Parts: sequence; structure tokens; C-alpha cells
Amino acid sequence: MSDWKSRLGVVYSTNPDFAYTTEDELENEPVETLPAAQQPLRLRLSTAHRKGKVVTVVGGFVGSADDLAALAKMLRTKLSVGGSEKDGEIILQGDCRPRVLELLKREGYAKAK
Repeated sequence: MSDWKSRLGVVYSTNPDFAYTTEDELENEPVETLPAAQQPLRLRLSTAHRKGKVVTVVGGFVGSADDLAALAKMLRTKLSVGGSEKDGEIILQGDCRPRVLELLKREGYAKAK
């Protein structure tokens, strides 16, 4: 790596096979998406930082941002609600937990709670 500033905290290593990786490189590695049956999705209701408005938050998704966006789009479309995906969570407007749980179970997300 040619950028010496990203390695300022590195101490000398005598291991000839040592390969230093920065935090940026670790974040940019592709994340493997778990199959739907193994996704540990959790549903919760939240009003924090939303001026009292209620939203349903689907968290615990393990996978790439593209797969999370596809799941969020499917939920928003089938439920006819607004929402977004942010920080690995899907945010849906309103209290739609029972319908979300039913849809997730129908799509094969067996561990959704």
C-alpha cells in the first residue's frame, strides 16, 4: 500500500507473510448474504427521533446492501407503505409488524421474530 498515513499505528512485524490491511479495505470486502431460512430478522416498533411517528424496524439482516435494498423494496411494495433501508435495517412507516412477519414467513425467512 503506498499511502503511509493509513499505517501510522503499525508496529514492526517479523512475520514474512504478514499482510497489513486497513479498516477501509475490510469494510469494502463483499459480504456474503445468508439464505432466507437462516436470516435472524427481528421486528420492533420505534418512535425515536421521529417526532412521535411510529415506524416498524426490521433488523438483523446479514448480507450485502443490494440484497437488503431488494428485501426492503419487496416489503414496501407488498405492504404499500413508505420506508427506507439505513445502517443495515429496514424502516417501514407505521405499525405493520403482523403483516411484515406474515410476508417474511411466506418468503422463507423462518427465523423472523
